[in-house]
Amino acid sequence: MKSLLDMEVATPAQYYIQDHWITLDGARMRYLRDGRGPALVLVHGLLGYSFSWRYAIPVFAQRATVHAVDMLGVGFSDRPAGLDCCLQASAERLLRFLDAAAIDSCDLLGTSHGGAVSMMAASLAPDRIRRLILVAPVNPWSLFGKPTAEFLTKPWVTPIFLSMAPFLEVIHGYLLRRLYGDARRMRPGTLKGYSAPFAMPGAFRYGISVLNTWGEDLQRLEAALPQIAHIPTFIVWGSVDNAVDPASAPKLSRQFHNCQVRMLEGVGHLPYEEVPDEFNRAVVDFLANGHAEL
Repeated sequence: MKSLLDMEVATPAQYYIQDHWITLDGARMRYLRDGRGPALVLVHGLLGYSFSWRYAIPVFAQRATVHAVDMLGVGFSDRPAGLDCCLQASAERLLRFLDAAAIDSCDLLGTSHGGAVSMMAASLAPDRIRRLILVAPVNPWSLFGKPTAEFLTKPWVTPIFLSMAPFLEVIHGYLLRRLYGDARRMRPGTLKGYSAPFAMPGAFRYGISVLNTWGEDLQRLEAALPQIAHIPTFIVWGSVDNAVDPASAPKLSRQFHNCQVRMLEGVGHLPYEEVPDEFNRAVVDFLANGHAEL
């Protein structure tokens, strides 16, 4: 049975897509799939899920078989107790998803923390990743997230945050608007869509678990980057991103032999939300031609 892409907040054409489920490590993992052609796997950010790609999937599906995951612990996937959320464990789970979904190789697109997971996954299995597309990826040269990670993982802060966060939709809205370069570009239903999984028990434990190993994970990621230097890579960033420092883009790009950077002026951390037409065109150009029109 086909259901409207998550929250009845889809493309203007009311695009329909089908949910899929696999069992991974004894838990149910949800993903969306559509299209034909080479596999393209989409990996969301820290508190996002497959909903993030509602404007991208219909476009990408015209030339690829798109798999948009809800990583275990977030979205509508299960939230197993004691889930290891360090960067390497998340990357290994992503590779096990590829196995379960019978994806031998793919183009891999990750945003924010999902960008870091994608890079780490590529370093663990470089022969399986044809190309990387990184959207404002967390990386060792951006320090924007470090103070937040240190604060939220303090022993006296974490239990308060976990008990209150699911009920603070006003705060959710404030934080989401801050991720835009121009909050007037936020479309109706966006906050509702992102907030929907927060009502499920354990919705914020994944984020706290990720933050617990933030510093060590970035060191491991830096050490892993030489293993993926040969993979053709496209980096997309908003010039006024205040979640992951756009000034880190040049240093990150120099870690790759064949890398293009597209900086979107006046755009924040969520270009696929804020300027979806421009974002989709750039990614499709890269997938089709091996380069993006600048």
